[in-house]
Parts: sequence; C-alpha cells; structure tokens
Amino acid sequence: MALKEYKPGAAFPGVIGRTFDQSSPAWPEPNRAKKDAPNVIFIVQDDTGFGQMGCYGSPINTPNIDALAKEGLLYNNMHTTALCSPTRSCILTGRNHHSNAMSCITEGSTGYPGGNGNIPFENGFLSEILLKNGYNTYAIGKWHLTPAEQNSPAGPYDRWPLGRGFERYYGFLGGDTHQYYPELVYDNHQVEPPKTPEEGYHLTEDLTDKAISFIADAKQIAPDKPFFLYFCPGAMHAPHHVSKEWADKYKGKFDGGWDDYREKVFAKQKELGIIPKNTELSRHDPDVPDWNSLPADEKKLYARMMEVFAGFLEHTDYNYGRLFQFLKDIGQWDNTLIMFISDNGASSEGGPTGSVNENKFFNNIPEDLKQNIAAIDDIGGPKYFNHYAWGWTHAGNTPFKRWKRETYRGGVSDPFLVHWPKGIKSKGEVRDAYAHAIDMVPTVLEALGIEAPQQIKGTTQSPIEGHSFAHTFNDKKAKSNHLTQYFEMFGHRSLYHDGWRAVCPWPGTSFTESGLTFGAPIDKDKLAELDANNWELYNLNEDPAETKNIAAENRAKLIGMIAQWYVEAGKYKVLPIDSRGVTRFVDERPQITVGRTSYTYYPKTQVIPSNTAVNVLNRPFSVTADVEIPKGGAEGVLYSMGGNDGGFTFFMKDNKLHFAYNYATAEYFRVVSIGNVPEGRHKLRYEFEVTIKPDAAKGRGAGGNAQLYIDDKLVGQTEIPYTLPISMGLGAGAAVGSDPGSPTIPDYKPPYEFTGKIFTVTVDVSGELIVDKEADLKMIMARQ
Repeated sequence: MALKEYKPGAAFPGVIGRTFDQSSPAWPEPNRAKKDAPNVIFIVQDDTGFGQMGCYGSPINTPNIDALAKEGLLYNNMHTTALCSPTRSCILTGRNHHSNAMSCITEGSTGYPGGNGNIPFENGFLSEILLKNGYNTYAIGKWHLTPAEQNSPAGPYDRWPLGRGFERYYGFLGGDTHQYYPELVYDNHQVEPPKTPEEGYHLTEDLTDKAISFIADAKQIAPDKPFFLYFCPGAMHAPHHVSKEWADKYKGKFDGGWDDYREKVFAKQKELGIIPKNTELSRHDPDVPDWNSLPADEKKLYARMMEVFAGFLEHTDYNYGRLFQFLKDIGQWDNTLIMFISDNGASSEGGPTGSVNENKFFNNIPEDLKQNIAAIDDIGGPKYFNHYAWGWTHAGNTPFKRWKRETYRGGVSDPFLVHWPKGIKSKGEVRDAYAHAIDMVPTVLEALGIEAPQQIKGTTQSPIEGHSFAHTFNDKKAKSNHLTQYFEMFGHRSLYHDGWRAVCPWPGTSFTESGLTFGAPIDKDKLAELDANNWELYNLNEDPAETKNIAAENRAKLIGMIAQWYVEAGKYKVLPIDSRGVTRFVDERPQITVGRTSYTYYPKTQVIPSNTAVNVLNRPFSVTADVEIPKGGAEGVLYSMGGNDGGFTFFMKDNKLHFAYNYATAEYFRVVSIGNVPEGRHKLRYEFEVTIKPDAAKGRGAGGNAQLYIDDKLVGQTEIPYTLPISMGLGAGAAVGSDPGSPTIPDYKPPYEFTGKIFTVTVDVSGELIVDKEADLKMIMARQ
C-alpha cells in the first residue's frame, strides 16, 4: 500500500480511530523539488577583467572556463556594480545594490538606507527560495555580505550564510584572505586550515574539496535532489598567491608589457567575435606609464607580477576542472545550470608600481618600489600580500577604459558565461543582449519554472528588480528586457538606457588629468558643478568601448539621461552620494555592546574579527596579560592583532617580554624588556601613549611612546614614530595566546602558542596609563 502524503498545513487526510487497527496513517509530504529539476551553480570570481580569460581573448590558459563558453553561451554585455559586495548582493537577491543597503563593502557602510550594510530580509536570497523548493543549498568561499560588526562569535548569525538560506558553508566572511593562511569559517564557527603552506595548502584547492564533498554527501543519499552551489573562491582578488610551479609556466610571456597585451587581446577579441567589429580600443590610460619608458628592473618586476597573476588564474581554472569532472563522474553535468561571472572589473588597488602588501592601499601608505623589486623572487608565496601594477589592470579590462570602483565599462562590464547542456540547445555562441547582475535570479527562476515567493520566513518580499534573460538562451537575436540601469560607486555615476551610456566620472577621467586621488570628497557645490559640466555621453551601438564623448552635440539627450539617473537614484535609495574611499572605514558603526573602554579576552577562544575587536588605532591603549610563568620560563604570543600585512604582537621569547609593530611591512618597530620575566603569576603590560597626531592622508597613524611593564614596573620602552592609520590588517583579527594565520612578524613561526598559562588579557582604551617614577630607569635604559 502506497504511503498517503499531504501538504504541510493541509487537513490530515488519514483516519484516526480509537485504536491502531481502526486507523489509517498519512504523512506530511517531504519538501521535494520538481522532477528532473536542474542543479544550479553560481561561480563568482573576483576582480577579473573582460580581457583576462582565454575565451575572452587572453593568452592566459583557462581551458575549463573556456569549455563553458565553447559548450554554452558567452555574454559580452553583462554588467556589475564595480565593487565586490554590492555586486554579490545583486547576484543573490535580484535587487540593486542600494536596495540591498550595499552601496559599498560592509566595512564602508554608512548610516543611510542605501548603504548601512544590512541586506533587508524582504530582499530574499536565491538560496532561501530554492531551499523552499526542495534544493540543497551550499555556499563555498568568499561571503562578504554580513555587516563587518556582526562577523564575530557573538553574532547575530541571521545574516551569515546559514541565516540566509544556505544549509552548509565553508569559506571566509570578509573581503579577501591569505591564500595560504586563510581565516576560515565552517558553518557558524571558525576552523583552522587542514594543512600548512609547507604541507602544500592552498585555499582554492581546499574550497574545491569542500564543494565536492558537500555535493557528494547529499547525492549519495538522495541522488535526485538538486543542489544550489554558490562557489566563490576568492581568486583573482589580491593576494595573488600561487606556487612557483604555476607562475613559472608564464615566464617571459608578459615581457612585452601591458601595451602589447592590450593590442594582442583586442585583436583576438575581434577574431573571436567577442566584441563588435566597429569597436575601437580605448585610449592608453594617462595614469599608466608607457611600457617602453620603464627601466629594465621595473619591467622585470611588473612582468613577474603578471606571471604570478596568470599562474593564479590557471590554478583556479584547474580546480574548477576538478569540480566539473566530479559532476560528470556522478552523472550530474548535463543537468547543471552554471552561471560564471566576475564581480567587477580588474582591480587597480596595487597602484602604479604594484604592491607586496595590499594593506598599504587601505592605509594610504606610499608604495616602495625598492621593496617591491627586492621581493621579486618571493611574489606569489606566503611571505607577501601582493597585487600587480595597475598597468595590468588597464590591460585586463581590454577593450574598455578604467577599472574596479569606477563605472566606466572597464569597471562594470564583466565576463559572464552560461552552461546547461540539458536546458540550452545553443552551443558556443555569443550573446550581446544587455544584462546586469540583478538579472541572474529572475533568469534562474524562469528557467526552473519557479515563481518568486510573496513571503520568506514570514517576511513580505519586495519586488525583484532584475529582468530575466532566459529568452536569450536559444535565440541569438533576442533583445534584452533590461532597458535602463543606473550605476554609482564612490561618487562615480553612470546610466545605461537602450544602447546609450551617460557617465559622470569621479574624481575624473583619470587621476593624472583631474589632479585628484581616489576618495576625493564631493560636496553640494561640487555635485552641482559635476552635473552641469562633467557628464559624458556614449552611443554604445557605434562606440562600445566609450571612446567618443558625444555629449556636446547631444545636449538634450544627455540632460534627459541625467534626469533619469536622479529618478533611478530616488527609486533605489542611492542618495546621499558619498565619494569617500578608505577613510569611510573608520566611521563609527553600531556595536553589540556600546560605550566600552575595557575589553577582557580569554584564552582558547575564537579569533576576534578586526571590526568587532577593540579599536586601538590612533589612540592611547594598554594590553595587560594576567599570566603564570612555569619553572624554566615560557615563550609564545600573549595577544596579537593582524597578520603579515600589518598589525602588532605582544609576546615572550627567550624569557623576555616583547612587543612588535608591523607597519604594513614597510617598517617594524620593536621593544624588548631589559630583564627576564620571572616565574610565577604576573601582570605583563604594554602601553602606548600618543604623542604624535595621525595624518591618515599621508598614511601615518598616531605615533607615541611604547612601554613594557612587569607588575607595574617599567622594563622597556621605545618611540614608535607612526602606526597604521585606517586598517590594522585585511581580515585578520585579535587572538589570545597565539598568532594564528600569517605571522604578524617574521621573528617566529605561527601560531607560536604561549607555553605558560593565560588567565585573561585586558585591552584598555580609556587613556588611563601607569604613572610612576621612571626617570632613573629611563636613563639606565637609554644607555643599553
């Protein structure tokens, strides 16, 4: 006799008698997907420009990505927001980034509805929709969609992946991470990587292993149950990390430089039909030096940076291939709908000379070309947090101009591939229909035959703002349903409407031409001036790469589009315009506990993310460790904050008390006690007294006196001339009893766990420092 089932909430259709033999059972129907429902995979790659993958004309070897294009569809008119978190919010919700309160990354959130970083629950995620339609849901890799102040073990967890419809998660919650020493979260708790760099660990391989295992776990039990996999490896964001084995495949391949790269990729794009025949290559960017003008040592450095990037991309592609092969092996390949996208154009955060530490960019610290050249043999390894020079950014976005964070097409026109053998008849074709990241959700829902729900978890849903492009799958000539789209990022604005683009660049067409730098402010007078004089106009049908500004001869058209931009801005909560760059990172934001000046931390607890840890930047503070030193002494870290890209560590070594400050690897400042730390229980203390005001614009945080104490007795001091002004480190947090992840200083091997006993570590930012008669000891120390 077949089981009788009924929809949950419906009346019980069985029979309930006085006894079992008089009764007939019925069961709530399990949540099953439609028969033969396809699996869905979103692959979201970081910082990959239009001209950086093989199928888009690049010389970089990406056979597995290219196969998606060869066997599926390549879109040449897909658009994003120009920044990672905002785009990712669009990809998962089908709403615009300001509608998602995601005007910036969450670390740059502002106290306005369009930018507070809290994605509204009325903007449901695709994962939440598919979960209710019988899908398993997995998120792997980069998340960066939870307010940074909510990433700690104190939660709240409702905006973590498991709170937004994903059943399982493995990855990192922040914007980027060290590929050899990542900050990993498994579901809702932190974990350490399964191997060390010396044992061959690399994050992309780990993430791929987890993606395969998550799918296998469920498919071996319920082979007909479909899954949704949101796979975001973190590549190609800095740090560009890959072993020499992969980078060396490209030795000499980029010696011709970025100008040569652009010309060759542009020609290849036309040959492949990736861009229209009438496309003209955008101008050589004024911020990028001509390759032939560079000295030999710089050419060698920049070529190596690109070799590492290329090796990193090929290594990433190889791991996609592992995932794809697994799906083929288990018979799931043909009925898996894959959408592959980059979250924005290529990144310029390495600056004109590239960087061996991207944290310099976030702290306005000038690059040191000599340091970069000296590091050439180690670029790509765990020692550095490297990023290539922005000449390669310019080249990577061929044929377009500019880059990530700006809303010219170089920042917002990105690679996009669709692959679904069972559902799409067309193979190896190019689609030129206009699309935006907000269109992915409605397209998937249409392809799956699922209606957007009116409610999710009792919350009435807002209208989806994207437009399905499912009708373009099998019709090469199909027109887009998406006629109008606004763009805004850091005050850089543009509007697309029916084949036209109006652009108001900020801080200008280039830094060189404007005389301004990223993050220059826009006040009401400047905005009025920009609206009156600085909007540009392009007819994309005749000029796909935005090379001819025709605003002057089409004034009426331009005025109409400017007006339409403000209509869209009002509709989607874009205002107020905020052009500030990294300086917005230091804005005060709501914390779970307010008004604290003293923070007590405990050993054997999870790492405290930087945005929820005590903020010690540009202020006096003290760190006091209550410890017990065993017989024979102890060694190891008492308290650390940051990683090898910047931060500080308070530790014991050779029975002495140490404090070391990593100023974004540009300089290290250290102080050591004049005597040993005695056995027994003691209060070990570090104090920082501010004596030099910060100058964040020049990359210098507050300077001052650094002092060490044992039981309130001064035992060491030095002067630290400046500190990090804006960011302690990218993703790294505070830890008690160890320095997990990448080592904050090169003096020890992580995690360098403390071998004594720690009762508590207290960080005080009240400004109350020890006052005692130190003059005699200071004189003694001065003679050491």
